[in-house]
Amino acid sequence: MTDDVNAADEAPEESLFEAPPMGEQERMVEAILFATAEPVTIKELAGRMPHGCDPAEALVHLRKRYEGRGVALMRVGDAYAFRTAPDLGFLMQKETVETRKLSRAAVETLAIVSYHQPVTRAEIEEIRGVSVSRGTIDQLIELEWIRFGRRRMTPGRPVTFVVTQNFLDHFGLESARDLPGLKELRSAGLLESRPAPATGEPDEDDDDDSDQTEMFDEA
Repeated sequence: MTDDVNAADEAPEESLFEAPPMGEQERMVEAILFATAEPVTIKELAGRMPHGCDPAEALVHLRKRYEGRGVALMRVGDAYAFRTAPDLGFLMQKETVETRKLSRAAVETLAIVSYHQPVTRAEIEEIRGVSVSRGTIDQLIELEWIRFGRRRMTPGRPVTFVVTQNFLDHFGLESARDLPGLKELRSAGLLESRPAPATGEPDEDDDDDSDQTEMFDEA
């Protein structure tokens, strides 16, 4: 977490009413973030707070206040949320009821979308070297880890795919530039610890859970 909130990006609206003290604005932001399951943007915070408030500035102070605590104020894309401090994540392991393994096809597709977004299905297939089944795309969309992006202004206007805020939030990332590596995916229960036997055949379905060392070594 290296980027600070840029207060200049979200200037508060001018108002005839005097804004609450900054300490009170911090409390308001804190209350909203604790009561909301999903990350909240500065624009959404401003819409809930009294006129004249500066939620961006309040976030700066609030982030400093929570440094070193058990929960941290995290930036998720263009939104903010309170999350368990990264070094204390092991305490939450007992709350995991079920882990879902991603197939080799899904992991590769997810990595390609993360690194190359916005990317079309044809481009994913060109990078992988094999076709991508519809089930692979549907699985990642169902998990809400990828979504449809803008259509390309090329013949046929193919749809593109991008990663979602849920994907960033799940891995505690600020942006897709911080794509998790192989170890992080395994610790999250998304990859088997052992590689599947090599068959020598193209991977075109969601049933192959083989190792992805080469894909993530550079992550």
